[in-house]
Amino acid sequence: MRSLTGKYPRSLAGQVFALQVVVVVLLVAASVLALVVQARHDSSAEARNRSVAVAQTFAHSPGLLTALKAPDPSRVLQPLTEAGRKAAGVDFIVVMDTNGIRYTHPRPELIGKRVVATIAPALAGHVYSETVNGPLGREAQAIVPVHEHAQIVALVAAGMKVEKVTGAVARQIPIILGAGAIALGVATSGTALVTRRLRRQTHRLGPVEMSRMYEHHDAVLHAVREGVLIVSKDGRLLLANDEARRLLDLPLDAEGRRIPDLSGLDPGMVELLTSGRAATDEVHLVGGRLLAVNQRPTDRHGGPRGTVATLRDSTELRVLSGRAENARERLSLLYDAGLGIGTTLDVVRTADELTEIAVPRLADFATVDLAEPVLHGDEPTSTDTDMRRTAVHGIRDDHPLYEVGQLIDFLPSTPQARAFATGRPELVPDLSAAPGWLAQDPELTRTIVDYGIHSLITVPLQARGVVLGMANFWRSEKPRPFEEDDLSLAEELVARAAVSIDNARRYTREHAMAVTLQRSLLPRALPEQSALDVAHRYLPAIYGVSGDWFDVITLPGSRVALVVGDVVGHGLHAAATMGRLRTAVHNFSTLDLPPDEILRHLDDLVGRIDQEEAESTADTGITGATCLYAIYDPVSHHCAMARAGHPPPALVRPDGSVSFPDLPAGPPLGLGAMPFETAELEVAEGTQFVLYTDGLIEDRARDIDVGIELLRQALACHPDRSPDESCQAVLDALLPDRPKDDVALLIARARAIPPDHVADWDVPFDPAAVAGMRAAVAEQVDDWGLSELAFAMELLLSELITNAIRYGSAPVTVRLLYDRTLTCEVADSSSTSPHLRDAAAMDEGGRGLFLVAQLAERWGTRYTPQGKVIWAEMSLPRPDGSTEGTVRSDILDAEL
Repeated sequence: MRSLTGKYPRSLAGQVFALQVVVVVLLVAASVLALVVQARHDSSAEARNRSVAVAQTFAHSPGLLTALKAPDPSRVLQPLTEAGRKAAGVDFIVVMDTNGIRYTHPRPELIGKRVVATIAPALAGHVYSETVNGPLGREAQAIVPVHEHAQIVALVAAGMKVEKVTGAVARQIPIILGAGAIALGVATSGTALVTRRLRRQTHRLGPVEMSRMYEHHDAVLHAVREGVLIVSKDGRLLLANDEARRLLDLPLDAEGRRIPDLSGLDPGMVELLTSGRAATDEVHLVGGRLLAVNQRPTDRHGGPRGTVATLRDSTELRVLSGRAENARERLSLLYDAGLGIGTTLDVVRTADELTEIAVPRLADFATVDLAEPVLHGDEPTSTDTDMRRTAVHGIRDDHPLYEVGQLIDFLPSTPQARAFATGRPELVPDLSAAPGWLAQDPELTRTIVDYGIHSLITVPLQARGVVLGMANFWRSEKPRPFEEDDLSLAEELVARAAVSIDNARRYTREHAMAVTLQRSLLPRALPEQSALDVAHRYLPAIYGVSGDWFDVITLPGSRVALVVGDVVGHGLHAAATMGRLRTAVHNFSTLDLPPDEILRHLDDLVGRIDQEEAESTADTGITGATCLYAIYDPVSHHCAMARAGHPPPALVRPDGSVSFPDLPAGPPLGLGAMPFETAELEVAEGTQFVLYTDGLIEDRARDIDVGIELLRQALACHPDRSPDESCQAVLDALLPDRPKDDVALLIARARAIPPDHVADWDVPFDPAAVAGMRAAVAEQVDDWGLSELAFAMELLLSELITNAIRYGSAPVTVRLLYDRTLTCEVADSSSTSPHLRDAAAMDEGGRGLFLVAQLAERWGTRYTPQGKVIWAEMSLPRPDGSTEGTVRSDILDAEL
């Protein structure tokens, strides 16, 4: 049988579709025929009923008997019958006498003639219906008697033409056929939809294939070595194959029963089968068998709601799979240990990482005890039996084990002491039966056993043949004690951690040495001066130290030099190079050179260092450095700055605004490529200079512009904050707790020397002017309350002014500064510098500078664009009236 569309002729769905279509067509055809017959019957019955009703109505109408008794009944009845016929919708109403002679008829010419009808039944008193060939054609009529006093005096016939009745039926046939066609279409569509679903569910298979499929389904279902269960959504067992019946020991009538009602099933299995949840390789113990159960819902692909479960007996494979799983877990643990232990060069953090890796995959608790010297970067000795608890980690925090930081002296009988002495691990399966361990601290060890800790593995942390400490692994929640496999795994784990701890220890030692060296090279105390209020911070990096440094250097004339520098690289080499550069800066500063010349000398020095190291056998790399050098004059309020590849300084104005002066950058030191330039700034009193190294503003996680903006925000709007408070605020805003690079920060607030503490004179270029200057200077010194220094200052200025007039050139000026010292400065336009010499006994001259050197605490010469300045400083009197340095009697008694 083929389908109506010719598609899928062999499929079961196609055959069902064709059969359903034929059945639908036959049903619709029969229905249409029945409707036509019914319509004909109904139309005839309606015509007959209407005729009888009209005839009876007219036969019993008032006045009919009177009209029949009239001389001419036709004249009276003819209009009445015609009116009644039209009103009743019949074709004729005929009144006749008992002999069948018509009184009325729609065709008047037939009045008086005999009707074509069977009147005998009507004369007998019955209503009679019939179909005859009358004057109007084929007629269906009803004949009713007219009674008068129980006698029949006349007859009334009413009827319709048969063709009128059949015409009404013919008019209904299109409607009936249309309804039949619609019914056929709807039925065919429904059949097609049903067939389409059936075709999808049967996968277009034919009857033979369907039979073979079900036969194979039953054969495979009951032949496989896996149990199969299908459970409905209400927990009822719909299907169980033979293997499932065997594995679960199901009764023969199990199918159709609810799962909870089946006896012998494990509660866990009952819960799984009735839960409807998905499961993958869940293991359940049923009747002494370990069953691996997989369960999936059946409604994922349009099926009915429920679940299908497969059961596999894994009892025989359990041991092998358990061993494979243990091996996999051990390899995974060692792999994670390689990645997770030794991520930092910190001894304590490395010990923490070891305990975190071991818990809970190997042990329930893990502790690490290190020899005290290891924590400081040193190697332990064989006599160092005390160990400090460095790391503790466990599945709970309420353990009774020694806490972190506690110093432990293990008795020789303990596993820890034996392992430390021999370098071999110790396995204690049962701590409650280990008297040597229990003797360590009877009260504490008993508490540990009562807590539930029952087994211990102690492994020495050994690297390069040296035992650094002990790693202890404790078991409490796992009921089985440690075994030999656990011991070998712990040895491998600890061996990897020991190397990392030893690396961290060696780094700690080198880092401590580098930090110590660097801190020893940095200034331990800042010099006393009145030009600046200074605060500073130095933070070494987490890993290694670099060559960051800062310095505050006092210069003649109450000036102060601020220096910040950074040597490229980390470690001892960078720290040592920093010390050389800092010493060089101090030496160059004594020459009282401008900042650009200081940097030029440093650049030459770094270049020579690179050349020397390139020629040496040690491969230390090329030295590079950056530096910022600034000189502040509290008298003129001028600041001269120059930088060599260093970040620009920040200036915090008295109003709280922050700016970064646009200083010429200059190349880093050691390149020797470009000259350095000095920038002159005029600053107001109270302005703060902020000098720093790049570790403050640079970070891998942010751009340098972001760091400068953060520095601006940390400094802004706090003009009254002290330099020390500003240092702390900047570090808090810009640095993490453990910076990755060294940071040097120097903040200085500018002061000003009061104008009344400065005196200036223009000296006439004439030796006779010396006497007048001596008198003026003596008067000024007396006004400052320094009369004790007046005589010495007169002698000192006499020599300096005389030398300037004799050997220099005009103009000559004198300036006195009253600060922490009394400073005199004599300037002239000559660049010739005087030199101190040792005069012979008979020489008349050559003793002037010797006298200056004796009278002054310090003296020297600095060069300016206009010439030179010879300066000398004298210490101020102490509160007890004495003065530091040479006294007047010493000068008078000296051999001139």
